[in-house]
Amino acid sequence: MDANIKKLEEKLAFMQLDLQQMSDEIFAQQREITKLKSKIDRLEDIVKSLDQNHGILSPEDDIPPPHY
Repeated sequence: MDANIKKLEEKLAFMQLDLQQMSDEIFAQQREITKLKSKIDRLEDIVKSLDQNHGILSPEDDIPPPHY
């Protein structure tokens, strides 16, 4: 009986260690996801704030030169 209890306690200890490692990894991943979302939001703001007339013509305004 004592051997069975000892085996169960060992398994429980390993499972607790694994659970803590997984929890730490999930926490780190969530921090990284939050940081990446913040960067994406900033990039979206930059793209939206860009002036539309940076030398790129819209298809309607892009007429071929007279020699074509």
